[in-house]
Amino acid sequence: MQSGLLSMRDEEGEPRVRLIVARARAAQEAFAGASQETVDLAVTAAGWAIMEPRRNRALAEQAVRDTGLGTVDDKFDKNHRKTLGLLRDLRGARSVGVLTDDPDTGITEIARPVGVVAGLTPSTHPVATPINYIINALKGRNAVILAPSPKGAGVCARLLDHVHDELAKVGLPADLAQMLPPPASKALTMELMRQADLVLAAGSQANVRAAYSSGTPALGVGLGNVAAIISPNADFQATAARIAVSKSFDNATSCSSENSLVVIGDAWRPLLAALAAEGGVLATPEERSQLEAAMFPSSKLSPAVVAQSAPRLARLAGLDRDDYAACRFIMAHEDTTHVGSRHPLSGEKLSPVLTLYRVADFDAAIAQVRAIYDYQGKGHSVGVHGASPQEILRLGLELPVCRVIVDQIHSYAVSGAFDNGQPFSMAMGCGTWGGNGFSDNLTYRHFLNIIRIVRPTTPRQPRVEDVFDDYWRRYGR
Repeated sequence: MQSGLLSMRDEEGEPRVRLIVARARAAQEAFAGASQETVDLAVTAAGWAIMEPRRNRALAEQAVRDTGLGTVDDKFDKNHRKTLGLLRDLRGARSVGVLTDDPDTGITEIARPVGVVAGLTPSTHPVATPINYIINALKGRNAVILAPSPKGAGVCARLLDHVHDELAKVGLPADLAQMLPPPASKALTMELMRQADLVLAAGSQANVRAAYSSGTPALGVGLGNVAAIISPNADFQATAARIAVSKSFDNATSCSSENSLVVIGDAWRPLLAALAAEGGVLATPEERSQLEAAMFPSSKLSPAVVAQSAPRLARLAGLDRDDYAACRFIMAHEDTTHVGSRHPLSGEKLSPVLTLYRVADFDAAIAQVRAIYDYQGKGHSVGVHGASPQEILRLGLELPVCRVIVDQIHSYAVSGAFDNGQPFSMAMGCGTWGGNGFSDNLTYRHFLNIIRIVRPTTPRQPRVEDVFDDYWRRYGR
């Protein structure tokens, strides 16, 4: 078994990274001539590296052991479901040679690799995100070098060992998928980003800002802080069940888990009852203050509470009611004016804690979500349950979000699900609202340079009168 950790005892800094990149470039240049069949074999091999059940279980166990974040069963499920969905999306997709040939426009599209990809990966998803990057990179005939978080380095190396073993079976070099060796440093990561051809940045906003300032083309993701609107017309039992799964899955490591519920009018009481039946506990005002103080000392989210279970959070906050001993998530009711830095429960919590706001009508709900996103989370997504088609459309027309998730388990649906049309991904662009250069889910097409052959066609030049006739009639010349 080859090790994902490179041994470079005598190399430091820039030369150290240069050697890794050189190995990646040599492997990628050879792989750039691969056929679609070979590319798809590489993709399937990398997928099986994680989806083989015993390996997946061991990776999930190590991820939780090394990072202290989330739960083993949920990470196992996430690794399986997200990888299977990605493989489904890539099956039959062209990524080599001619992609399209349109006789009407005279344009032929041809796929070419981007080269060497640098992938910054977070401790919250130390396996699912790296394998997503690897598979998408291979689909485009690229090489990838991962820069995992310090806590995720060990399990990333183990994942790469499995990937290397599977690539060897199909005759492909291990250097197509590498990682920076620990100990990680900002200097090494920045040097990798400078030498790569494309940078992918998930995790902290510091990572994203560093990627955008590296001088290399970069795709970064925005900050999560999802709010969901609950209408009085919602099916409260189904809605509560969806929210409970979304908020408790992997102890809310996902940026796509709801952080706030905006509940309209008469939906309040039946929704609270349904959420309680799903394992939610509503904190008293005094308990809410204790919880906030424990989670946000000095107004910053404490690493000690990230991705911990609800009972553990309760213990850390000194909440000793029996209700907390086996709860799935904790709810905190806030006044609608309590949004912003002075009220940190209105922001992203990365833990099974939900902030609840009660509003009068749908207009007030939109205003509340906009206020929340003006503080944190602009561009990512909004959830809605029980709304009319017209109300749903309003969310897309009026709110600064790239996704409107309707009547679904939000943390599943945003990044691709088997019962919606979103592509499976571990990185969601948040558009200019979130400070990103893309607004869709990251897919294999982001790992391609697409060349266009442009041929002459029958001229389609309009007359000036055809363009301006209506304008002249209405406003004159």
